[in-house]
Amino acid sequence: MTMTTGFRILKRDRVAAPEIVAEFAKLPVANVSDSMSRMTAAGSRLRPMHTSGGMAGVALTVKARPGDNLMLHAAIDRAVPGDVIVVDAGGALDNALMGELMLAYAIKKGVVGFVIDGAIRDLDNFRETNLPTWAAGVTHRGPYKDGPGEVNVPIAIDGMVFHPGDIVIGDSDGVLCVPIDGAETILEATQDKSAKEIKQMADIEAGTNDRTWVDRALKERGCALLDD
Repeated sequence: MTMTTGFRILKRDRVAAPEIVAEFAKLPVANVSDSMSRMTAAGSRLRPMHTSGGMAGVALTVKARPGDNLMLHAAIDRAVPGDVIVVDAGGALDNALMGELMLAYAIKKGVVGFVIDGAIRDLDNFRETNLPTWAAGVTHRGPYKDGPGEVNVPIAIDGMVFHPGDIVIGDSDGVLCVPIDGAETILEATQDKSAKEIKQMADIEAGTNDRTWVDRALKERGCALLDD
């Protein structure tokens, strides 16, 4: 059978190790982002649609025609426990890509979260079930189911690239993709940063935190400190 680019379903060649995903689940997204040089983000349009809580899982990617959810259905059918389904639908908000029925099915399949560059509906149900979900908007108008689209191909949302099997994390600050290659290095750097922040917080509580760096940075940049 000939594969048609733009209308195909592929298999993932590899996925991130569960033990690495579990460690990222313990860390704030902001700290992971800082440890990736603050160069990776999916933009502030994607907002939490659930009530509370974070997410860590493995990317199952979908490239969908705006307003069409045929390939999202196909992805949920193929999902395994621990998957985060990430959908590039071009940011279109005219049609919701999923609602409560698809959400219930995804939960039954063991999906741990959604990242949707598009709209959802049945928002109250997303809040009640509280499956971690980030989307670009909400609308009552439903989707089409004609395709085309692709599953398990590299996608990008506002410049952040997701490869199938990458680590996807999220909290109230947003979502972040951590590439499989380099994940261990990023994890170690983030754990070190988090440990330093815990010490800094303790110093703040004790009144011993060092703030000399602020005036030093101002002077290095040529700021006149007239209040000396």
